[in-house]
Amino acid sequence: MGPKRYSKETPGHHVQVDVKFLIFNTDEGKIKRFQYTAIDDCTRIRAMKVYEKHNQKNAIDFLDYVVDKFPFRIHTIQTDNGHEFQSKFNWHVQDKGMNHRYIKPGKPQHNGKVERSHLTDKREFYQLLSYKDDIDLSKKLRQWEEFYNFNRPHGAFKGKTPYEELMRHLKN
Repeated sequence: MGPKRYSKETPGHHVQVDVKFLIFNTDEGKIKRFQYTAIDDCTRIRAMKVYEKHNQKNAIDFLDYVVDKFPFRIHTIQTDNGHEFQSKFNWHVQDKGMNHRYIKPGKPQHNGKVERSHLTDKREFYQLLSYKDDIDLSKKLRQWEEFYNFNRPHGAFKGKTPYEELMRHLKN
């Protein structure tokens, strides 16, 4: 028997957050960047932002970005136990009136939706991207985020987009 699939019924009830490590080969050598990603468990609406550093300050900045970006109130943020999601981040989540839930250590499948979305990024976005500079990368990632949320058909929703799924939930 395979893993039990689940989905929350209310947009914003559960939002998974994770970091994708990026390495780009440039003329000056390898460049490391960090894509912070949030995905709503119910609608699969995503927010993404790239940073030069992997730390709590950027995790907090990203959380504020997500809260501003998502068109619904967020109840719970779920993360792994990475150093970027420790005490300062945890208190910031609570100060924003949300719950913070850590997954069990060594169980990335408990954040499976955000992990799977990173595979989609790799196959459909990064494979086609040539790194020029961070400004170009940030702009292209915003375009990809918009395409993913508004135009990309999603298998879990029989070809509907995440925003079409949100509209379905708002009507019910």
